Amino acid sequence: MTLKTVHTPLLSVDGLCTTFGSGDVSIPAVRDVGFSVSKGEILGLVGESGSGKSVTLRSILGLSRRYGDTTGSVLWKGENLVSKNEADMRRIRGGEIAMIFQEPMTSLNPLLTVGVQIDETLKSHTGLTATERKARAIEMLDLVGIPAARSRLGEYPHQFSGGMRQRVMIAIALAARPKLLLADEPTTALDVTIQAQILDLILSLAQDFDMGVILVTHDLGVVAQTCDQVAVMYAGRIVEQGAVREVLRTPQHPYTVGLMRSVPENVPPRTPLYSIPGTPPSLLSLPAGCAFAPRCPQRTDLCAQSRPLLATETGQRAVACFNQVKNRGGAAA
Repeated sequence: MTLKTVHTPLLSVDGLCTTFGSGDVSIPAVRDVGFSVSKGEILGLVGESGSGKSVTLRSILGLSRRYGDTTGSVLWKGENLVSKNEADMRRIRGGEIAMIFQEPMTSLNPLLTVGVQIDETLKSHTGLTATERKARAIEMLDLVGIPAARSRLGEYPHQFSGGMRQRVMIAIALAARPKLLLADEPTTALDVTIQAQILDLILSLAQDFDMGVILVTHDLGVVAQTCDQVAVMYAGRIVEQGAVREVLRTPQHPYTVGLMRSVPENVPPRTPLYSIPGTPPSLLSLPAGCAFAPRCPQRTDLCAQSRPLLATETGQRAVACFNQVKNRGGAAA
């Protein structure tokens, strides 16, 4: 189901499903995912590894088609991206919707200078001349905080630090002035100082360009500081969704509560840290009912038999649980 936003959604996703495999083997990586993003709004997708966050982003851009099957609705400017052909998607990727991938060292081409890689995007998605494209490339490197931008256009990815490579990735993504940015854990493997700089940069650019952002992250602190809305994913589905302050202050799904408890806060020295018991289920053998039931402290017989739907309670808050946690505070946003 899709939650309605106050403004007309820039992107509206509904019933998105992506499966991998062939013949008798079918792996449901993303199942019935729905959300919307408006101009200038930042949506956080959180959850454990393997919950379907990255596949969701790739499914929006049609990058999962080669190995998987995607169905559902991804409305962009009134058109469903799921039904568009590859030629149409190539025009949209990088121009209207851009993506920052998880690892810049493997996403950047080591054989091409960063200037050439920025220029590729500008050639494909703008009508700028060669001189104008070079000026835009310098402008973008300067905008993302790379010193001596003009002289660094001719350098290769290995000549940049991890944080600077991530900045280059952001410059490439934003070069054509997209209206929506998909950021797949853009601060992974970066030190805390660089993480803060990259997140501040994305936040400020979203405001400057009036750009929608979908941010995939494991860090609830990052969500609290940067996002307007949050969607918690588990085993390929969204289990809780709503405004960041509401969800983090009063989590209602037991899985969201577990994630909040896993964040160390005022923990005395030598005290064992909390972790959610058990492990996420295999996508090849998902439980018949709620996927979180085997790990849930509040499970009942109903949880094992039936799958709860993502039901809206009040406003934009939605929870997929038969036994929601009530009156239990989370971390302040």
